[in-house]
Amino acid sequence: MTMEATINTKKGGLQENYLVQAWLVLFLAVAFGAILAGVQMYLGPVIEQNKLNETLERVPALVLGEEKLQEMTAAGQHLEVIPRTIAVKKAGREKFYNVYEARLQGTPKGWVVKTKGAGYADTIELLFGLSPDLNTITGIFVLDQKETPGLGNKIVTDEWRGQFVNVPVDPPLSVVKTGASRPGEIDAVSGATISSVSVTDMINTSIGDLRQPLAEPPVQTEKGEDTNG
Repeated sequence: MTMEATINTKKGGLQENYLVQAWLVLFLAVAFGAILAGVQMYLGPVIEQNKLNETLERVPALVLGEEKLQEMTAAGQHLEVIPRTIAVKKAGREKFYNVYEARLQGTPKGWVVKTKGAGYADTIELLFGLSPDLNTITGIFVLDQKETPGLGNKIVTDEWRGQFVNVPVDPPLSVVKTGASRPGEIDAVSGATISSVSVTDMINTSIGDLRQPLAEPPVQTEKGEDTNG
């Protein structure tokens, strides 16, 4: 066998090896993707149910505050939480919100709104409370986030979330880097202004969308169930 033939044979072998490796990589990628999709299909409903359970668990504290909630619990009183879905028309499309009305012996005590939006790293899911008259933000809770560890993920801390307790909805929330002093101003998480602004934008947008629908009396359906949309 000549040297040229030997070289050509080696080249052919290398090409075959590369082709096999390429197909193997493709196969593994498809298989891995299928496995992930299967896991997501299986776990997706479980994750959503867990989020719903946590939401219902958080509603009383977001509406009343921890201290008032403890007093009510000690007195044997419990809030009734009524879930609703409200459709808001924007730019020719409908946007749906999950909201939770809290009542004590039939008396409205407040609302909790579930909303989500783009953060710095991924989607942020958020709960925030509103007073019965819809004029005051009573607190927030971050239901899900994947922000940068040590920076953006500090939006979950009690210290940062404490800025949103009993804050008037007017003027709309705004973020400052430090030294919040005016009504509606929120100190940004240090080094994570985008995450901070994402949270306040979600709250401002949701309040703008829901203030009127929530203020309207529920519509009675044929089955006797009330709904705001």
